[in-house]
Amino acid sequence: MLALGVAAQAAGTLVVSAPALLIPHLLAQGMPFASAGLFAAAPTIGLVLTLIAWGAVTDRVGERVVIAGGLALTTLTVVAAWISAGDPLLLGLAFLAAGMTSASTNAASGRVVVGWFPKERRGLAMGIRQMSQPLGVTLAAVTVPLLTETHGVRTALVLPFVLCAVLTVLCAVGIVDPPRPVRAAVTSPAPGAGRANPYRASGFLWRVHLVSVLLVVPQFTLSTYGLVWLVGLGWSTPAAGLLVGASQFVGAVGRILVGAWSDRAGSRVGPLRIVAVAAAAVMGALAIVDVSHWAPAAVFLVVATSVTVADNGLAYTSVAEAAGPSWSGRALGAQNTGQFLAASAVGPGVGALVGVLGFAASFAIVAALPLLALPVVPRTDVSHD
Repeated sequence: MLALGVAAQAAGTLVVSAPALLIPHLLAQGMPFASAGLFAAAPTIGLVLTLIAWGAVTDRVGERVVIAGGLALTTLTVVAAWISAGDPLLLGLAFLAAGMTSASTNAASGRVVVGWFPKERRGLAMGIRQMSQPLGVTLAAVTVPLLTETHGVRTALVLPFVLCAVLTVLCAVGIVDPPRPVRAAVTSPAPGAGRANPYRASGFLWRVHLVSVLLVVPQFTLSTYGLVWLVGLGWSTPAAGLLVGASQFVGAVGRILVGAWSDRAGSRVGPLRIVAVAAAAVMGALAIVDVSHWAPAAVFLVVATSVTVADNGLAYTSVAEAAGPSWSGRALGAQNTGQFLAASAVGPGVGALVGVLGFAASFAIVAALPLLALPVVPRTDVSHD
């Protein structure tokens, strides 16, 4: 279940990450920086539109149907992108649709992990599951820029098509929905039924959602503009793509380690607070590197990428545990919706900042957001397992 969840999410991420890696190609064709950022944000806008709906469907019909069905639809959107590759507007609309369909894996694959792993191993398992996002970005970073530059956009879309099509079949055959032993208790009028809506019980979920919104901005700033930043420093596009891919892979491993750390610490919010401080520090360091033109920019980008992706698994696991089995689909959908709302603003927003202020000032502004998240992080964990 874990392997299929990781693979499904990585395939969806590969598709939605492709537009950001097409930015150098679009800029070379004369597209303005802010417009290219909006193009890159198209999939995340699509994700925002459907995440909660996919979560609700998952709560009702189960994970297998949602993951396999969503991947099948994503495969069709890649075909649409291949057909419309010569028209930036139609291509952007195809990627918007890809975001809407690939949201199914975001909403459902986390529930598979929560359902099949006990709490004492869930942080590690969710860390492995959450490595799917940087793995998907890695695949995109090492293939899309190179193939686009050498063979065109259509060739770059072949791998996303193949992976989504194959995983549609594998997930339809291999995924088994986890048991939901508390459903009857939730729907009965017995004591404790007030937990049916965890958002009314306390502000814990709202606070974690807000923290995640603030912490996702540095992550998407680097995944969207890390390639462009390196190219501006004199790197070739293929070489920059390989470095971005390597940094995302290191970040994937980091998510596993952070998940295991949270299991050992017996807390999700404690490590989350430390990651927020580290995210502010590394974004500030990138601003200094850009101003000073310090040589080891690649090293700093790898470190910054690893740190800024580390919070996702912690927050995701915390939301699932606080929501409980009968609400985790909707809660995780809401969690991802907030994150992708912020991520949708990163493309045009940070793009506009970079166009006016440059990368150093933009990195410094982004560094302030994790600091704003610190007082919002809950002091103690909540679990309704």
